[in-house]
Amino acid sequence: AQAAAARGLKPVLAGRNTRAITQLGESLGLPHQCFDLHDQQALQQTLADHRVILNCAGPFSATSQPLIDACLATGCHYLDITGEIDAFVAAQARQTDAEQANIVICPGVGFDVIPTDCIAARLKQELPDADRLALGFDSRSALSPGTAKTSVEGLKYGGRIRKDDRIVSVPLAYQSRDIDFGNGTKHAVTIPWGDIATAWFSTGIDHIEVFLPMAPSAATRLRRLDRLRPLLGLPPVQALLKYLVARRITGPDSHERESARSYVWGEAQNRAGRKVVARIETANGYDVTVEGALMAVNFLLQEEPAPGYYTPSRLLGTDCIEKLPGSGSMQIE
Repeated sequence: AQAAAARGLKPVLAGRNTRAITQLGESLGLPHQCFDLHDQQALQQTLADHRVILNCAGPFSATSQPLIDACLATGCHYLDITGEIDAFVAAQARQTDAEQANIVICPGVGFDVIPTDCIAARLKQELPDADRLALGFDSRSALSPGTAKTSVEGLKYGGRIRKDDRIVSVPLAYQSRDIDFGNGTKHAVTIPWGDIATAWFSTGIDHIEVFLPMAPSAATRLRRLDRLRPLLGLPPVQALLKYLVARRITGPDSHERESARSYVWGEAQNRAGRKVVARIETANGYDVTVEGALMAVNFLLQEEPAPGYYTPSRLLGTDCIEKLPGSGSMQIE
């Protein structure tokens, strides 16, 4: 909201907490209103006068579908900053609905998943017959409350990869390998990241894994935690963990964001064993999210793309990550 105001944009700020939204709106001189996502009629009345909505309220398992339903009913373009696999799959299933409603649906216009999606698309261009794709990133930024709550929700699902054209559940820290993300070789393990869905939409590659650096000792503890997945998925346990997140996690401040760069990596391989690697250094993930989301908003306010479901690289171009402040050029090997 602050970045949008600084650029001269006049978004209507919205949410469910009247006091918080009013305070933010008045501090920035922006219009504001509150509504309940469960009241579809009121939601449609609210969106009827708007061209684009940017949903920044996670977990998106709770917020994306009511907003997409309202967008389809009112002709409002839908954007969000999710990284949740199931949210991407559900949004992609509305492709035909989006075409009929003449709107764009493009989730994931933040750090989840702009950098990795651009790398995936570029690797597919470099190696068109690739049948395996590995992606990953190294970011030392602290978690925001929303990201932490999404991670809590994901515990019950364990790990996930795409194998033989299907998204399959696997144990936490299922695979491990040593990877140079662009800042030195580190031990890394698989994580259930949004590209398990989006990279397939962007490339058609049917075997996809996403990696995150993790010390071997921490990976071992995570594998042990996998045995408790049935317990971690129970509603009371989920509620307790989210309560603790809300109490203890505040997210990185501006100084922490400035000092925490992100390094993004990808590797495509074909059946003959040929490999192509891509890397890019970007700003902190939360700053990438702000800039990427506003780039997508401006694009839809100025352009008229064909209606339907999009991944970020398909909507904004495979080089859109390189256009964001703090990003370097993508290096291909």
